[in-house]
Amino acid sequence: MSSSDIFIGETIGTAILILLGGGVCAAVTLKASKAKDAGWLAITFGWGFAVLTGAYLAGGVSGAHLNPAVTVGLAIEGGTKWSDVPLYLGSQLLGAIIGAILVWLAYMGQFKAHLTDPSILAAQPADEGLVDQKAAPKAGPVLGVFSTGPEIRNYAQNVLTEVIATTVLVLAILTQGLNDNGNGIGVLGALITALVVVGIGLSLGGPTGYAINPVRDLGPRIVHSLLPLPNKGGSDWTYAWVPIVGPLIGGAIAGGLYNLAFK
Repeated sequence: MSSSDIFIGETIGTAILILLGGGVCAAVTLKASKAKDAGWLAITFGWGFAVLTGAYLAGGVSGAHLNPAVTVGLAIEGGTKWSDVPLYLGSQLLGAIIGAILVWLAYMGQFKAHLTDPSILAAQPADEGLVDQKAAPKAGPVLGVFSTGPEIRNYAQNVLTEVIATTVLVLAILTQGLNDNGNGIGVLGALITALVVVGIGLSLGGPTGYAINPVRDLGPRIVHSLLPLPNKGGSDWTYAWVPIVGPLIGGAIAGGLYNLAFK
């Protein structure tokens, strides 16, 4: 596939992934949303359908990696050329930023209502679940729409959780038998991957919110830090490295395991 195929497919596919995934987080979180307080099941299935849609759209163009961890795993496995990796990663980050901006545009009125509501602002704690409440900055009332955060802030555990969850994801993708010659997942593969993402969310998403994708977290976190939202709070950059490093390690482990056990 050409460089333009990779750029177009990964940018559009990742943008759709983040638009629908971030959109379900906004729908469940924001005041005046019809889906407010719909809960964790809505979020996990929403992200699964987001993966299904993004992968289906981009599969025939770029192979639908949509995730640097997947790209690294495929490069180690041998299905993706290392020389293409920077283009994949840059396109995925751009797509994630575009998708997060689209979430803001779609829910602009809800963001305003949420962030100007006195009861919501007064109820914001200094990061519930922290072992040491002084160990991290206060998270803003809409940061969870854009990025992930741990329930218990223990960086070693948080990284390990992301490594384990991402290893499951990437190994499941590699073992589908639909990635020969770097052609990415097919239609059935997109469905299987989506269901795996739902399963990871239900089973392993509780500790950290299961980023399992560096650009899924980094791109929207950048957008959160730049958007002109009143009372939005901090972007928690002290945690931002965890959903980057953990998934990349997990993707590398999955690629290595695949070469050892399945080739």
